[in-house]
Amino acid sequence: MPSRLRTLIFGTFALATMLSVYFVFQLQFSFSFEQFFPDRDPDLLFFRQFTEEFETDDNFQMMAIERSEGVFDSVFLAKVYDLTLKARQVPHVTFSQSLLTVEYPRKTPFSILTVPAVRRDQPDRYSRDRARVLEDERFAGTLINEDATALIVFLKLTDNLQYEGSKETLEALIPLIDSYDFEEVYYLGRATFQRELIELQKREIIFSAAVSFVLVTLVLLLIFRRAAGVMIALVSVALGMLLFLGFMGAFGRELSAMAALYPVLMIIVGTSDVIHIMSKYVDELQKGFTRREALITTVKQIGLATLLTSVTTAIGFLSLLSSRVPPIREFGLNAAVGVIIAYGTVLLFTTALLSLFRAEQIIKFGKGHAFWQNSMLASYNFTRRYGRHILAGSVLLIGLCAIGISLITTNYRIEDNLPRNSILLRDYRYFQDEFTGFRPLEFAILAQGDYYADDYEVLSEVNELEQYLATRPEVKGVQSVTAIYKSIARMYGANRVENYRFPEDRETFERYDRLAERIPDSQANVLLSRDRKKARVSSRILDIGSDTVRLVSRQIDEWIEANIDSSIVEVRRTGTGLMFDKNEEYIRDSLLYGLGLAVLVVSVLMALLFRNIKVVIISLIPNILPLLIAAGLLGYAGIELEAGVSIMFAIVFGIAVDDTIHFLSKYKLSRDKGLDIEESLRITFLETGKAIVLTSIILFFGFLIMLFSEQTATFRIGIMISVTLFSAVVCDLALIPVLVRLFFGRSLAGIDKK
Repeated sequence: MPSRLRTLIFGTFALATMLSVYFVFQLQFSFSFEQFFPDRDPDLLFFRQFTEEFETDDNFQMMAIERSEGVFDSVFLAKVYDLTLKARQVPHVTFSQSLLTVEYPRKTPFSILTVPAVRRDQPDRYSRDRARVLEDERFAGTLINEDATALIVFLKLTDNLQYEGSKETLEALIPLIDSYDFEEVYYLGRATFQRELIELQKREIIFSAAVSFVLVTLVLLLIFRRAAGVMIALVSVALGMLLFLGFMGAFGRELSAMAALYPVLMIIVGTSDVIHIMSKYVDELQKGFTRREALITTVKQIGLATLLTSVTTAIGFLSLLSSRVPPIREFGLNAAVGVIIAYGTVLLFTTALLSLFRAEQIIKFGKGHAFWQNSMLASYNFTRRYGRHILAGSVLLIGLCAIGISLITTNYRIEDNLPRNSILLRDYRYFQDEFTGFRPLEFAILAQGDYYADDYEVLSEVNELEQYLATRPEVKGVQSVTAIYKSIARMYGANRVENYRFPEDRETFERYDRLAERIPDSQANVLLSRDRKKARVSSRILDIGSDTVRLVSRQIDEWIEANIDSSIVEVRRTGTGLMFDKNEEYIRDSLLYGLGLAVLVVSVLMALLFRNIKVVIISLIPNILPLLIAAGLLGYAGIELEAGVSIMFAIVFGIAVDDTIHFLSKYKLSRDKGLDIEESLRITFLETGKAIVLTSIILFFGFLIMLFSEQTATFRIGIMISVTLFSAVVCDLALIPVLVRLFFGRSLAGIDKK
């Protein structure tokens, strides 16, 4: 390489490095449940309009404060009451409530008064208070657990609170709670989810990058056994990683829930490119060519093949653009750009750096070379001897995959995707077991015609819905405007729990309605719209899995259609829970569409490269089979197909096709020289097989790094991709030679000389 060109390349990359360092510090992390809502969906548009009139259903933070001996202790109750009041001063908290701030209405001859649900200053009344609140459906399971060993302090937060706001809230709230020295406190809500998951992202990015570099260093030491060779590869990979992160920062790309995958992808993809380039360069030097001649041949042959592998890998990631879930689309686009950046770095920077070194400076020759020669020859001979067995085994494997695919479910549970062995998961399970859980189930009440949402006819229909929901064991914490009238009925019934019911006639309702304005209800403004044409029924549903939730929701919808008078009121399910369910439906549809499009585009590229429809078919079969294996493994392992796992297929297809291109490109070059099929296959195994196996080893162990992830989804993705990519390299080295003989030879073991 001319020294002037080399200097220009190094200078350009030095400038790009400095800019990247600056922009890396501009990177922002983000996490919110809204990110995963499917855009362009009519239910999402309705939900957004609904939240504008009311509020979001996840703008809360809860603390379950436990006292194992029972909460009815004067000292403990005084602490919880004091905390409830002081929490109102915490940043971004707009409202706080606990059982200690709840009051019952009581009618006197002169006016309506309120009395505390728990008279904390009167221990002699604790037993009666305890019995009363545990019988009250408004409090049992929402503000106090069934065993009366824990109380909830409920905080309402500002709508759409983001990461920085969540940090501010918790940095003020946690020290406040710690000052009371409670026995045990459990947290659940938007603030804790955002803070914990983003902090986890930061930890995992650093960890995965560090471990990936250690792994790559060890593999490179085994391959090159020279400090110069290892350093050339490591500097190239690190530079590609830095330039990618700089690109992310420069263009304002946020690091979202899937950011932990970027370091692993960039490092192993970059390493794969480096090994192919460096291996070919050393091979050419060994043949006696000069450094300039070796570099030109390397760029012409491996540079073109690596370009094609990078393009096909990028196409695999770009197939994720068909998803209606924004974080998945962003991941696909960012990963595709990262692959191209890695390729550009290797093609320009690595080749410029290589031109400074001789072969013996890059790699230490020895017995290892003979080992690879013998291993590749043995692999070649195996495919020649057992061709029919390989085909039969492939057909059997496809059948087993089909059975596994039939077992795939999308019964997504929030719990299964929280960080393993984390405080967040512990607290989430506690709320699931002891209280109403986290997953919202919302209903929009739309008054029809001349009716208003607080008319007797409309609320009678709402009451029917609430009574039905009360029969569903998975639905908890139902709230609506009817609670005001039920509370008045209970007030007139000596505050007995059996009298907490909606008025049975209009006359009673109108009498209660005249009293309703005199009874303070902090929740009324978020249960009834200002124009009184819409109302809200708020509830929670246990985390029983998205498929099961869809079944329950369908049953609720069928009951509504059969029992609610649509001329009076329209009842429509909405909320974040519904959006998550629709998200899972879209994942399946977009996955098939995106992969189909990727296969089509790759087929076109293969056709342009090889100009032979038979070679296109040969190239697709070994790459579709690993996808079937991945899908089959999902079914057999009982892993749900959800947002995070769905990207596995794009990664597998995009990366697996690389080895196919390298193998077939070398085979084509040999055939173009006039060699017969068997000799071309033999040379392909000897000259390309080693690089394919080595890069596959790096890919396999690179993705296995994800086994150390705290995130369950990342853990699953890691093991699934590793196993599937292992199957991909086996398919390439075992199946492609057999298919070549089948399509172009006289028999599976025949030699076709042209």
